[in-house]
Amino acid sequence: MKKFKFKLDALLKVTKMKKDQAEISFAEAVQLLKERKLFMEKLRHEMDQGLKDYNRLTDGAKITVGTLMTYNSFFAWKREQIELQDQAILESKEMRSKRLKELMELRNRLKAIEQLRQKRLEEFKQQQLFEEQKELDEIGLQIYTRKARLGG
Repeated sequence: MKKFKFKLDALLKVTKMKKDQAEISFAEAVQLLKERKLFMEKLRHEMDQGLKDYNRLTDGAKITVGTLMTYNSFFAWKREQIELQDQAILESKEMRSKRLKELMELRNRLKAIEQLRQKRLEEFKQQQLFEEQKELDEIGLQIYTRKARLGG
C-alpha cells in the first residue's frame, strides 16, 4: 500500500511558519500599544499632579512671576508630551490593526490549504479502498474460476 503524499506540504509548512510569526508580531503590537497607553496614563497623572500643586501653591498666596513661568513651561511641556504620546498611540493602533489583518489573512490561507490537504487525503483513502476492493474481487474471481475448473 502506498503512502499518502500531499504535494503542497512545503507550502503548508511555510504558511504555518508565517502564521506563527504573524501571531508573534501581533502580540508585540498589542504589547507596545498597552505600554504606550500606560505611559499616557503616567503623563496624565503627572499633569494632574502638577495642576494640584499649582492650585495649592496659588490658593490665596502671592506667587512670583518666576514661579508662574516655571509652571507655564511645565504645563506646555506636559501638553506636548501628551500630544506626542497620543500620536504614538494612534500609530500603535494602526500597526496592531495591520498585524491583525495580516494574521487573519494567513489563518484563512492556512485553513484553505489544510482543507485542501484533508480533501486530498479523503480522495487518497477512497482510491485505496477502491484498489483494495478491486484486488479482493480479482482474488474472489480467481478462486471461483479454480473451483469451476476443478468441478467443484
